[in-house]
Amino acid sequence: MPDEPVSDPMFYSSEFRHGIDDKRRVSIPAKWRPAQADTEFMLILWPSGAAADANILVLPPAQAKALVKKISEMPAADPHAQSLRRLIGGKSAAAKLDKSGRMMLPEDMAKKAGLEKDTEAVLIGLVDRFEIWNPKRFEIVSQADSALLADAFKLV
Repeated sequence: MPDEPVSDPMFYSSEFRHGIDDKRRVSIPAKWRPAQADTEFMLILWPSGAAADANILVLPPAQAKALVKKISEMPAADPHAQSLRRLIGGKSAAAKLDKSGRMMLPEDMAKKAGLEKDTEAVLIGLVDRFEIWNPKRFEIVSQADSALLADAFKLV
């Protein structure tokens, strides 16, 4: 049985600003695009601070699979686990890139994350995944991140 080829994991770095077109599509940076055209990403409305639906977290297949595995291993009787299952199950969607490297954001998800048609989005690399933010919301979270930075570097 031949070994399956192992592709290098994608590394999501930097900050990009791209417009959201009238069909709610946002261009994904070329260096973040998977080599395989049919790659499906998991989109999750993600909280930040007091904002329940602050941004859209984008997980590539390996991270999505790891999240699903972790959630499925949680005890079914644990109310926290059930709450998390409902949150992630109800606030997630799948998306693929089109031939031009754009991702269509689901209407309800985009609206809740403050990502309107014909506006700008901020895409932030998180090493193994990335986030899509409304620029004003991103500015607020960036200020909070700056306050945590000294302690955050202690984790490395």
